[in-house]
Amino acid sequence: MLMTGQVLSSEEIKKIHEGSIRLLRETGIKFPGERAMDILEAGGARVDRDKETAYISEDMVKKALKTAPKKFTLGARNSAFDLEMPSASSSYNLDGTGVSVLEYDSGSKHAAGVKDIADAAVVFDDIDIGTVLWLPAAAQDVPGGARGIVGTGTAFMNCRKHFQDEVKNIREVRYVMEMAKAILGSEEEVRRRKIYSVTYCTVAPLSHDREMMEATMELTKYEAPVLIYPMPACGTTGPASLYSNIVMANAEALSALVLFQLTTPGTPLIFGAALGIVNMRSGIFLEGAPETSVQLMAMTEMGKYYGLPTIVAGCLTDAKVPGMQAVLEKFLTSMPLVLAGVDVVQGIGLLESSMTLSLEQMLIDEEIGRLCRRLAQGVDASPDKELFDDIAAVGQEGHFLKQKSTRKLFRTDEFYLPGSLIDRGSYDEWTNMGSPDMFSKAHERVSAILKEGPKEPLDSGAEKTIKEIMDEAVAKL
Repeated sequence: MLMTGQVLSSEEIKKIHEGSIRLLRETGIKFPGERAMDILEAGGARVDRDKETAYISEDMVKKALKTAPKKFTLGARNSAFDLEMPSASSSYNLDGTGVSVLEYDSGSKHAAGVKDIADAAVVFDDIDIGTVLWLPAAAQDVPGGARGIVGTGTAFMNCRKHFQDEVKNIREVRYVMEMAKAILGSEEEVRRRKIYSVTYCTVAPLSHDREMMEATMELTKYEAPVLIYPMPACGTTGPASLYSNIVMANAEALSALVLFQLTTPGTPLIFGAALGIVNMRSGIFLEGAPETSVQLMAMTEMGKYYGLPTIVAGCLTDAKVPGMQAVLEKFLTSMPLVLAGVDVVQGIGLLESSMTLSLEQMLIDEEIGRLCRRLAQGVDASPDKELFDDIAAVGQEGHFLKQKSTRKLFRTDEFYLPGSLIDRGSYDEWTNMGSPDMFSKAHERVSAILKEGPKEPLDSGAEKTIKEIMDEAVAKL
């Protein structure tokens, strides 16, 4: 008896799909650049080169869905952390890409730097529900053109798990693939193991960014998985109604699906989304709202309708610091996705609408994720849980503590055992420990993890090569 949830009926899913197809066919999508126009026209699209707009038919979408693989593996530097997609249960992604880091001791913020990325990668490596690392911050102490490359190299050196980021310019592709090759030994292994995937953001409304689009098209030659990630916000970059915003985001996702399958048929694609709303007084993008949560749940269901793996923004908050608002909003934007069966929830560790990184919040989010996973597991009604004989043996007004089944099941995942951050002792026990709060406990664990350092550093040859690639990127980009 699994706990599940849904926001869309089968009729509503069909209606969203049909609305998206209508937008693709009648309104069209802007694809700036001759290369994309040529590929789409050859694939059957009607194109207006003056407007750089392609009009995509439903038949093109169906063909793209046929060539897009429905199963593949996101490889990790250590294969023990490989992630099968679709996954058996929801895991979590370190969200990107903030610009600042919250300092635990002072509560102030500083501009994110390379060291912060390294620290985040080390802490994320220790989180059991964490499977995919997206750069959580852009290193402000690195020249702009090289930030992505330096961040990628830093993450590879400090974390054993799958790595995901954006390629913003076609010149970045070679650097990223050379790093993966330095770790795996050959381009063939890079293609096979897929230790790097890319997040591809469409530009709302109904557009693509030329540089990111061409860079991602180039990356498909290496069979790197692509996370398609529309991000319209109701009333600004998207229409005001939640339904129409979902329809438009879905159309953008399908347009990217078609482009990348035409560019390199068989490219592994992940259906994603980061839809939101805005503060109606200031225009600030909001992530922790219930309207954001239901839109993201709907997009998860659309991805599953198309049979694609899903990575969707979640565990989000608009809170500026860890605390009650952050916990409330992060649970609100996590649980619905887990109940909908999303493969990866993308958002742990970030505050302030994903602008500020907190290492302590990352560990608090791990606890939220573990709680959501246990809730989704529901009630196990398998034969070994049918304890009728025990009930009969204990009878009326008895006690089950002495039953063998009690001792056995208390040691299984039938009952959730929280991590070190949640206190379940008595009040006296808590006060005797100094009345610690969750945030201070998280800081203690962060300090211990960072003191230990990376668990499996790269061999000296691979690390030397990656550092040389990073230096070259700083010099040339």
